[in-house]
Parts: sequence; C-alpha cells; structure tokens
Amino acid sequence: MTFSPSMSRALAAVALAATAAVFPTAQTASAEPVSCPQWTRHTVAAGYGILENLGFDGRGNLLLAEQSATGSAGTLQRLGADGSRSVAVTGVEGPGAIVAVGDTAYFTTGNSATSALTDRADGTIQALHLDSGTVRTVATGLTMPNGLAQLPDGDFVVSRDIGAGTLTRVTTGNITTPYAPTLSSTNGLAFDTQHDRLIVSTTFNPASVIAAVDYRDPESPPLQAVIPGVGPLNSADDLTVAPDGKAYVTLNVAGSVQQVDLDTGRTCAIADNLPLSSSARFGSGPGWDPKSLYVTSFLGTVTELTPP
Repeated sequence: MTFSPSMSRALAAVALAATAAVFPTAQTASAEPVSCPQWTRHTVAAGYGILENLGFDGRGNLLLAEQSATGSAGTLQRLGADGSRSVAVTGVEGPGAIVAVGDTAYFTTGNSATSALTDRADGTIQALHLDSGTVRTVATGLTMPNGLAQLPDGDFVVSRDIGAGTLTRVTTGNITTPYAPTLSSTNGLAFDTQHDRLIVSTTFNPASVIAAVDYRDPESPPLQAVIPGVGPLNSADDLTVAPDGKAYVTLNVAGSVQQVDLDTGRTCAIADNLPLSSSARFGSGPGWDPKSLYVTSFLGTVTELTPP
C-alpha cells in the first residue's frame, strides 16, 4: 500500500511515540492545563482528499492544499463561501502550506516524508497570481518545506518536521540560511505582527513545544510553551495567530485544536474529537466569519469552529 506524505507522518508519530519516553523532555516550563470554553463546530465541506493546509484568498474563496492518498500529484483546490468548488492549480507534488499576500497566494511543494528521509532537495515555493491564475517559482532546492511564513522584510521561512535541519530562511535570489537553529522537528508557522515574532510548532519531539522566535534576534533562545501530552501522540501540526497574540494549534494525532498563550504558558483545547486535524485559519474575505476558525483534516473535511 502506498501512503501519502501526510499519512506517512501520521503513522510515523505512533512509531516515534514508542521511543519518546526514553528521551528527556524539553527544558521548558509548562503551565498546568486550564479549562477552556468549547467552540461550536459545523462541517463546511467534506469529500476532499488529504487536506494538508488552507489559506483565504481575500476574494471569498478558501484555498486548500490537497494531497493524494495514492502518492500521485496533488492539487490546490478552491472552495467558495457559497460552497462552490473548483481547482486552482493541478499537478502539485506534495503541496504544503499556503500564505496569501495581496493578489498572490504562495504555497510550498515537495512536502514529502520520503524527501525528508532521503535529504532530497526537491521542494519549492510557488506563487499563484490570484487574478490571472498563473504560477511562477519563487524558490527551489528546499527539503520537505512543510510550514510557510513571510517575514516583515519579505523573506520567507519554511519548516521541516522530519530529519535533520530546522527552519530555513529564503531570501531574494533563492539564498537559503538556517533560522532559529535551537528548534527542531518544526511544522506550523505564523507571524505574530503585534509582538514581532514568528510562532512555531514542533511535531515529533518528546514534548509539543510552541515557540515564539524574536524577529529581530532569531538566534536567541525563543520563548516557549508546552502542550501537555507526549509530543508524537499530539503531533502538533499547523497553527495560526489571533490578533491578541494567542496561537491556535492543530494536534493531528490527538485530534484537537489547542489555544496557546505564549506569554503565560497556558494551553487548553477549544475543540476535541477532530481526527487528523492539519491546519487552522481565521476566516478572511467575503462570506467567511473572521471570528471563526476553519480547520482542515487528512480526512478531507473543513470544519468551522465558532467561539462561545
């Protein structure tokens, strides 16, 4: 049987959990879990393939990174607020994170466990022009670019949750350099504009660390919070940041969405029983509620979470 890159990572989490107990936990203080009001849920869409990530285009559409369960090329799907469906980009090998900026949606390719384990640098950052539908290549030579964020200076940062290496900064001219080297098994990325920091999740480490990397001093040890539980059995995946600076993190294997306050270290689940959740974004653009979180899953669903 052939597994997609995303399903391979989910299966790897179970195997890694068996060895996690023999490693020391991260040297990070973790606040005691607190009670969190549960957000109501509503299924927006179902029947897709493996949904790795999502991003709003600001034009009333939700872009979805859809991977194939058979290992064939994936797609970038377009879901309208009215429920209409169309394909934005076909033939995408291992689509990963999506970041929409103005009239462009940036997305990663080569998000493959095989590429990571063999150290194959076949990953790219692509740019979809939202008006014309044309696609151009922004960067090449990346290994398993999973998460994606854009820094205030226009540079990109990509993550890698399997194998050696950590975050990679990509500058104009396709120049790549290590970024925040103290972090490993990195996955979800989101820039917190209010506090000038990059929020990062870790997936397969013994502890599920959510870190805040200082944009002006990324080499310094980042502020960290820890989500309770065994890291691989949580499998912290993608995340987003609310205007107040709180992070919302999908736990893929645990099947929940966690609220994380980086400044206090407090964490809590706003929704459980969301199997194989992969990414979350607040609504943006016509027809999408900006107060609600929209969550994708490897089961091909999009779920709306509305705060109490």
